[in-house]
Amino acid sequence: MTRLIVAAGGGGDAVAAAMLDAALYGDEDRAVILTYAWDRLLIDPVPGPRGADNFTGLIQLTPAVRTVPATARPIAPAGSALPRLAAELPHTFALIDPHDGVEGITRQLEELVRHLSPTSIDLLDVGGDILARGDEPTLKSPLADALTLAACCQVNAPVRLLVAGPGLDGELPVDDLRPLLGTLVHTFMPENAERISPVLEWHPSEATAMLAATARGVRGVCEVRDAGLPVPLTDEGPTVHEVDLDEALSRNQLARATMATTSLVEAERHCREICGHSEIDYEREKAARLGCPILTEFDPQTVLAQVAEFEAEALSRGATHTTFRHITEALHLNGTQRDELRQLLISRSPDQYAAPLWRVAAGT
Repeated sequence: MTRLIVAAGGGGDAVAAAMLDAALYGDEDRAVILTYAWDRLLIDPVPGPRGADNFTGLIQLTPAVRTVPATARPIAPAGSALPRLAAELPHTFALIDPHDGVEGITRQLEELVRHLSPTSIDLLDVGGDILARGDEPTLKSPLADALTLAACCQVNAPVRLLVAGPGLDGELPVDDLRPLLGTLVHTFMPENAERISPVLEWHPSEATAMLAATARGVRGVCEVRDAGLPVPLTDEGPTVHEVDLDEALSRNQLARATMATTSLVEAERHCREICGHSEIDYEREKAARLGCPILTEFDPQTVLAQVAEFEAEALSRGATHTTFRHITEALHLNGTQRDELRQLLISRSPDQYAAPLWRVAAGT
């Protein structure tokens, strides 16, 4: 008996899929999680998603689908969190390769469904930007979700669309999402978050970090991303809702426009036309900006002084929490220094560690 979960946007959605699978089914046979290798620049310095050609050691499951075992490795300079996820989580991770557009993803899904004969197929999105129209000013990363939505709507099998942590990705306001949410499927509890706690010690996903934090009872306002976007942490944070798949497709202009695409380049062109931007363009621009990190050495006293200044400013903006990714970027540290920063702060002020977030406080 196999379950299939499609992580709509990859990255943190795959981690959330593992948490949801354990919460709903316990220690039964683990689901196969189909996900992108599309990581933050803190992990992968190369913009955009990785394809099968960017790895060594993948295992061919079907003609178009490869799984990512713990022994797989991304080919430099690319990076990927998937091999480490495979090492630390008891699930099978299969790779979405979007370079042949939605037609390619649909083919991968259809092959996987024929091979696995899954008892259920869930399309999981953390935050809810999969429900975007495409013209929302706060929408930052619509492409990955639109491609998986378009593919799932074309596969010849029933697919259930689930939105976890409505609003936690900072893309769409929860007030806009609330009328679209259907049946409450699950509310995550602290024990559910414990399942993925070791992963969130190192994984840079902010939305899934906030999902786990709200499951543990953390409430307030969390600053995320390089721009310090404020995201409310409320009782709605740890919830998972079913959403009508056809309604999502009718809303999502980009998903409809990309349904017949045969390349990622073509899909990205639609994204620019409909949404006014492409997240891969943003990653390209950001990668160019981060090419020369401002700090080349990690001096604890300098960093602590900068953190104190950062926290004072965050408090003045009404923030109660932040992510280690946001602090890393606010201090202009590079991705390799994120773990060093995290260890320094937790060792100095352990009471401010609201796992996996950081509680900002005056006088740190």
